[in-house]
Amino acid sequence: MTTLDSKIPSGALPEKWDKHLAHLRLVNPSNKRKYKIIIVGTGLAGASAAASLAELGYQVECFCFQDSPRRAHSIAAQGGINAAKNYPNDGDSVWRLFYDTIKGGDFRAREANVYRLAQISNNIIDQCVAQGVPFAREYSGYLANRSFGGAQVSRTFYARGQTGQQLLLGAYQALERQVGQGAVKMYARHEMLDVVLVDGHAKGIVARDLVTGEVKSYAADAVVLATGGYANVFYLSTNAKGCNVTAIHRAYKKGALLANLCYTQIHPTCIPVTGDYQSKLTLMSESLRNDGRVWVPKKKGDKRPPHEIPEEERDYFLERKYPSYGNLSPRDISSRSAKEVCDEGKGVGGSGLGVYLDFREAIERLGENVIRERYSNLFDMYAKITGENPYKVPMRIYPAPHYTMGGLWVDYNLMSNVPGLYVIGEANFSDHGANRLGASALMQGLADGYFVLPYTIGDYLAGLGMKNKVGADHAEFKKAEAGVTDMTRKFLSIKGKRTVDSIHRELGALMWEHCGMARSEASLKKALAAIPGIREEFWKNVNVLGGGEEPNQALERAGRVADFLEFAELLCFDALDRRESCGGHFRTEFQTTEGEAKRDDANFSYVAAWEFAGVGKEPVLHKEPLEFESVQLAVRSYK
Repeated sequence: MTTLDSKIPSGALPEKWDKHLAHLRLVNPSNKRKYKIIIVGTGLAGASAAASLAELGYQVECFCFQDSPRRAHSIAAQGGINAAKNYPNDGDSVWRLFYDTIKGGDFRAREANVYRLAQISNNIIDQCVAQGVPFAREYSGYLANRSFGGAQVSRTFYARGQTGQQLLLGAYQALERQVGQGAVKMYARHEMLDVVLVDGHAKGIVARDLVTGEVKSYAADAVVLATGGYANVFYLSTNAKGCNVTAIHRAYKKGALLANLCYTQIHPTCIPVTGDYQSKLTLMSESLRNDGRVWVPKKKGDKRPPHEIPEEERDYFLERKYPSYGNLSPRDISSRSAKEVCDEGKGVGGSGLGVYLDFREAIERLGENVIRERYSNLFDMYAKITGENPYKVPMRIYPAPHYTMGGLWVDYNLMSNVPGLYVIGEANFSDHGANRLGASALMQGLADGYFVLPYTIGDYLAGLGMKNKVGADHAEFKKAEAGVTDMTRKFLSIKGKRTVDSIHRELGALMWEHCGMARSEASLKKALAAIPGIREEFWKNVNVLGGGEEPNQALERAGRVADFLEFAELLCFDALDRRESCGGHFRTEFQTTEGEAKRDDANFSYVAAWEFAGVGKEPVLHKEPLEFESVQLAVRSYK
């Protein structure tokens, strides 16, 4: 029986992290170079962790499937990063950031993890400024802040609409400095296809060289997964096409627990779907809702151009429903509200699946130059994709899969239940509960990589000592290599009639329909009944062209979709088990008379962590109770 020990330290909430640091075991500086750490993924979490651990003196080997670490999906983050600096002097504090975050997550995250995140937030800004990240500044030269959803203070630091890219360049430069010094060995165009356990401890990985096709083992003293989220299970999402679940899913099949998978974030501000030919969707930053107003016509089926609809015939539905937060209501609430008005027949655009995001009033009040200065790259992107000028006509937006709060279960040290296997950033489940507030993903990724993992991994290595070191010639590595090679042969041997993408699209449509913005017991059971058939179709009728000893993107996609076909089932099991609505998990049977999410704290105030029991078999549920000592559980209200 797997026991979940969160390792949360005792004591008062503001003192837990400092107390924990004081009692962690240390590795002597001269001994650090005797330990090797593998890091998979080079986004904000992975790049910052690799740079920090190498700076401390550890040997680091870093893997990414892109041709450069700077192509990690973190570059797609647009709006900003939160920190409790209180520069605008509007009442912010570490406590307020903590409370906004845990409330935003609908009280389904650990208190201690969320408070630590708020504590560390200020250090992140200092670190990034020192690296030269070009945050926006006021005329005086002070760092500028803007507002984001779920908060009544301005705490979001930003670099126009490309904050993720600028932060990643900072982490990338720190990483490349260590590469140049020989402290980090970088493996670009390498995809991790298995994690290797020896005597129950993570001791390395098996990866495929995506250029030559070579499958090879890499041994280490600890493994860190920083491989992002699983929103591409829906096929259409704001994620890059390459984003996948393979690393964490294959760790799950080796014994690591996957937790809270039903907490999937649907971002309210995305360019609507325009046709079946699309392979992904485009995010429009939440920051746009600082100045843009969201509305639909009050009259159902009103197809007049927006400029012909007078003010009194417009429904600014977020301002109407949530007057205290208005257009900056949290993402889950804003998304459901947009779906609601579209379901009522008030949606705009050819499909009727869209709402307006209108900047007319802001442009009249501030001037077009100010709006251009704040959002020009976002406005330009929208114009290129839609052919419409958002300075002249309202943007059309609709919710889309964006971020996933679930992931591999980790303790307070960011280690999974598999000793030596650490998980950071979006790949773990730890900080956001059932819904992530805007501008918190970058905060968590950099907190984990720069300021948490470098301390906590030393505690594990110090306990390990110099014993139990293994090389890539160990029998477990050879066994894992053989499994990966056999899987590759199997993909290439099927020779069916369907492309990998066609099957992925079928799975995604099913998941969006039955386990998307709204779920029910009936819809989830439909999905669980249909997924095995799609999976069987894949293994009987997929056609993967090319060979295994060459660059082969069809083969890469086949492996990732095969994992999604297993993972989707687990996601539905988790959503079916959680008989409540909270955050991004909205069960239609569990809602208030006003259509808001209805939690069941008495029965579901726990982390649901799932253990692999075999493909096609129901997984085993383990529960970690959530205990709240410093906050009062309350109905989440933004009215």
